[in-house]
Amino acid sequence: MPVITQSAKDTEVFAWELLTHASGIETWRRTLALVLWSWGASDATVEVARMGLSELMANVIRHVGDPRCRLSAVLDGGRVTVLLSDRSPRLPVVSQPDWDAESGRGLWMLREMCRGFGCRPVADGKDVWFELDLVAAGVEEVVL
Repeated sequence: MPVITQSAKDTEVFAWELLTHASGIETWRRTLALVLWSWGASDATVEVARMGLSELMANVIRHVGDPRCRLSAVLDGGRVTVLLSDRSPRLPVVSQPDWDAESGRGLWMLREMCRGFGCRPVADGKDVWFELDLVAAGVEEVVL
């Protein structure tokens, strides 16, 4: 259930307490897309956000061991921040990937595609986030 936690002149926040399960990732990708489109996001921004959320949620499933987390989408002016808070204090390490490996490229690719990317420890775990322009620069929208 979405919770609007803040609404100001140029800032709006939607947040959800959720349990991460592989079968639920697409539902949250779709939910995030609907929120971003309601804010006027470009299709390119929405697609990167969907991919990024998949990566963050998959990492919680793979590495955290506790499925409880909080997903937040923050609109601040012309920028969107997608943040996933989980219950593990272990921060992800983003490094140049081994291109022959079967895994280990997701966060690196996400960081390269976004305006900003980061993680920080918090009292009960960590926050991992990425930031995008609401409307992707240099991308023309196709109107049918």
